Parts: sequence; C-alpha cells; structure tokens
Amino acid sequence: MRVLIAEDDRDVGASLSLLVERCGHEVVQLVGSGWEAIQAYTRLKPDVVLMDYSMPRLNGLTAARMILSRQPSAKIVLITGAIPVSQLAETGLVGVLTKPIAFDKLYGALYDAAPRAKRADES
Repeated sequence: MRVLIAEDDRDVGASLSLLVERCGHEVVQLVGSGWEAIQAYTRLKPDVVLMDYSMPRLNGLTAARMILSRQPSAKIVLITGAIPVSQLAETGLVGVLTKPIAFDKLYGALYDAAPRAKRADES
C-alpha cells in the first residue's frame, strides 16, 4: 500500500516511516502539518493516511475531516497521545493509534485499512 504520513515531529515521522516500510508498505511522503496533508493527499491519492492529531496549520482531526468531506472513501488513521473519544464519533476515521505506537498495533491498523485486494496474506 501507499501510505502518506502527517507528523510534525521529524523524529517521530522518521520512526513511523521505518515501521510502515517494515510492515511491507511504501511511504509516499512525510508532511509536517494538517494543511500539507490535505495538499499531499489531493496530489498523491495514497491508500492510507497516518495523521497525527496535534500539528500546526490545522490539527489532524480537522485535516482528516476536510479530506473525508472531499473524498469519503479516504482511509485515515489518527495518531494521538490522548483525545476524547467523543470527538471521534462519526468522523469517518478507519482507526486511532495512541502514542507510543507499538509495531503490532500499526500493522493491524494498516491491515484493517487495506482494501481487500491489497491484503497480501489473503491471496
């Protein structure tokens, strides 16, 4: 799968990139703000977006909502330290990961977000 990562902390973004590649997926771009995530999604049309909640120039939840309003089939996994579950109701997100992110949780979230045809272990 092609994965876009939106994370304003470069070290966390680099670590996420390595984990995504270790899961067998391609990182198409790493961006540092919600606004950049919207622009990159529009340009690259990734299969999945890993979106940090706390970012400058639009937080991740707002950016996710904007992407989903234009592309309801977008697959977005929100990454957060802590966020009230009430804010996530009816957002269209396919998953939420809490920091620190464990490899098996990331693998599971990407697997769940994958279109059935792209699930390697079901072929």
